[in-house]
Amino acid sequence: MIPNKFLSQFAVIAFLMLSSAAAQNNVSYNNKKEPIKKIIPAADQTNLYINYLKGKNIGMVVNQTSVIGNRRTVSVDSLLKSGISIKKIFGPEHGFRGDASNGANVNDSTDPATGLPVISLYGKHFKPTPADLQGLNLVIFDIQDVGARFYTYISTLHYVMEACAENNLELLILDRPNPNGYTVDGPVLDTNYRSFVGMHPIPVTHGMTIGEYAQMINGEGWLKNHVKCNLKIIKIANYNHSLSYQLPVNPSPNLNTAQSILLYPSVCLFEGTTLSLGRGTLFPFQVIGHPLLKGKYTYSFTPVSIAGMSEDPPQKNQLCYGIDLKGYNTDKLRSSGKINLTWLIELYKAFPDKAHFFNAYFTKLAGTETLRKQIEAGKSEKEIRDSWEPALSNFKTMRRKYLLYQ
Repeated sequence: MIPNKFLSQFAVIAFLMLSSAAAQNNVSYNNKKEPIKKIIPAADQTNLYINYLKGKNIGMVVNQTSVIGNRRTVSVDSLLKSGISIKKIFGPEHGFRGDASNGANVNDSTDPATGLPVISLYGKHFKPTPADLQGLNLVIFDIQDVGARFYTYISTLHYVMEACAENNLELLILDRPNPNGYTVDGPVLDTNYRSFVGMHPIPVTHGMTIGEYAQMINGEGWLKNHVKCNLKIIKIANYNHSLSYQLPVNPSPNLNTAQSILLYPSVCLFEGTTLSLGRGTLFPFQVIGHPLLKGKYTYSFTPVSIAGMSEDPPQKNQLCYGIDLKGYNTDKLRSSGKINLTWLIELYKAFPDKAHFFNAYFTKLAGTETLRKQIEAGKSEKEIRDSWEPALSNFKTMRRKYLLYQ
């Protein structure tokens, strides 16, 4: 029999071998039979951090996207099996296992699979309390982002960094690719309209990974009282911002396809209108419509309640008419390096009840009152884009200081 003191060591070795094999399989070949290394997220490179975790009591900020290896095992489960001492789980919007609807408050709980306490960072509070962090030596942040300002995982990152800084805890970031990392575009947020869907003066698409973004939060002094978080970042292998990346796990219930993830930065602004974005269908963020657009568009769909996705979607049970983007060639977005504004301008012009097209949420998503006023005034796309300068170019210059992947 193997002595107990060696069991955890064997578990770690087996875990490293499994992850190493997964990394080796991440190799493909081009038409010339030349090897092309695939992108390897930091979490898969366990040899770079597993020893660092030994002997520490760890809290993990994770969700269903926090997977290790080709088997897509959630990192909490994998690290526990390897003998690492995980003490607490912190879950963002949609919860630890990613099964809560958008905007739904998530309560603290106990994870049935591991027995660990799960502290919600999208319920009673966004920021871990000193009591939440008590007894921990290290916090790990490992969540897949999609690169848009209003996607709330970067807001959770802000508050976790702030809490770690205030409680003298190091934050280890296992970096993951940004599927929309090729674009830096949109109006820069006016901090007068700061909210959980837009906390920092950045454009709609920031073109950064979580690790790079964390460095910007620190470097620009955006944490409360300008505290600095002690960061340790494990980098992605074989990655740069021009590469395409298809997520192995849906980042949230309504971003359920690669198409929706690539369209999301361009179409999410419609959440600030009366139109349906396909929530309550199986293709959210890929269709846009409203009952009042009947006669102007032939494509139609009907949002319904879908548990775990959208239980009370806009225009629920109403036949909506509008545009179908399921077959839209997203390479156009990549080649332009810009978000698409034409859909917003077009549908506003087509909508018969313009006084009720926008709602108050639009300003939070846009990060400024100006965009709404420009669309209402009939400004052209060029005029709108011109107004984003010089703030957008200034952000691009600032961003370069924090890039880990050129």
